[in-house]
Amino acid sequence: MGKKLHIKKDDIVYVLSGKDRGKEGRVLRVIPAEDRAIVEGVNVVSKHVRPSQQYPDGGIIQQEAPIHVSNLMLVDPSTKERTRIGRKRNEDGKGWVRYSKKSGEIIK
Repeated sequence: MGKKLHIKKDDIVYVLSGKDRGKEGRVLRVIPAEDRAIVEGVNVVSKHVRPSQQYPDGGIIQQEAPIHVSNLMLVDPSTKERTRIGRKRNEDGKGWVRYSKKSGEIIK
């Protein structure tokens, strides 16, 4: 099993540092082996592509590049505020759940 990160796919996150500081976006993909995530509309780079079936003319496309998770902070879905994340046991004692340190609510 891979590393446990404080963010998961489809979370809304706030960018703490870098060229896109202050932006919010939805996590499209998490890469635990590299401690990175791809966030919608954040860290957009230009990529030169050769002609292929997917891009018959080739050219330059815009796509999101991975950003380190230490530069991301979760936005609490209930309060819409940035928050730190904690982990605690489920009510049944099996497994873990994430909770907001600010509001104390469990995050799905």
